[in-house]
Amino acid sequence: MAGETADTEADTTADTGPTTAHTACTKTGIGACTEPESALLRVFELLGKRWTGVVVASLISGPGHFAELKRAIPGISERMLSDRLSELAELGLLTREVEPGPPLRVNYELTESGHGLRDSLTELTRWAERYLPEEGKHCPSEFRD
Repeated sequence: MAGETADTEADTTADTGPTTAHTACTKTGIGACTEPESALLRVFELLGKRWTGVVVASLISGPGHFAELKRAIPGISERMLSDRLSELAELGLLTREVEPGPPLRVNYELTESGHGLRDSLTELTRWAERYLPEEGKHCPSEFRD
């Protein structure tokens, strides 16, 4: 488009210096934005799926069985929980172990890479506590229950 330029990795800007593994998108007179790193895109492709981060967070403190996870995550359907657990196991973020029955039980536990999300989830929680109001907190106090 007229007035737009796509800067390459080696280009510099007056304020930020060289870009690294970013593509700067500039519009004349507006400023610059950067394309997120491919690793960040992969993270949000995974954690951006509904319930995925919550499932991982539920297993941070230790392993759990399907029924325990279902109770620990209010609002998640059995089908969604099953899908997310399968996806996380395929990606190597958790292990799935069938315990002999009866009753037959399946135990889920985070792997080293799954536990590697602990610090990030902790920081996201701190950010949410600071910047995302709880439901109803944005309403004036006289209108809250």
